Amino acid sequence: MRITKFTHSCLRVEGAGVLVVDPGAFSERAALDGADAVLITHEHFDHLDPDALGDEIGKRPGLRLFAHADVLSQHPQFAEVATAVEPGGTFEAAGYQVRVYGGQHAIIHPDIPRIANVGYLIADGATNLYHPGDSFTVPEDTTVDTLFAPLNAPWMKLSESIDFVRAVKPGRAFALHDYLLTETGAKVSDGHLERLGGTKYAHVAPGTSIA
Repeated sequence: MRITKFTHSCLRVEGAGVLVVDPGAFSERAALDGADAVLITHEHFDHLDPDALGDEIGKRPGLRLFAHADVLSQHPQFAEVATAVEPGGTFEAAGYQVRVYGGQHAIIHPDIPRIANVGYLIADGATNLYHPGDSFTVPEDTTVDTLFAPLNAPWMKLSESIDFVRAVKPGRAFALHDYLLTETGAKVSDGHLERLGGTKYAHVAPGTSIA
């Protein structure tokens, strides 16, 4: 399994097939090139760019899309390639085994209604990775090899990310949801996660591939 981190919250997984998670408006369209399947954690624009996804589906009609029913209901143009997923469910996508966690987006403010959000544990038999979307849902029933931990967002504070990494206890962790931070601000947050997360942690540049 080779993982490539694209800008913000987008991951591309290659091995059994090509699987892309959360290709949003901040991420590079190249993340979708040749994708066999796409997983969407929730409806926000920084996690789902309908135009980019539609263009790729036009080129690859066999591409499959997986997302919560609340997300799919907003994009009927993808109905023919879409499959709804729910927390607790499992499915196969692009040759990977995927388990769904979570249910709700983290609270931004009590005045803002919460929306559906799911996290994905993606496994190829030998190893796995976990993408939580916009949440700190811990996959308590499994061991996580590679965790992608949110670094900065309107819905979180750094102490929550540290506690999330500690709770998951992954083999290693990498920064996710990082586009809103300046380079200097990221270094401050990274330093705390490196010292306090309890595992090997790294913040990689967009386009970096992780074996």
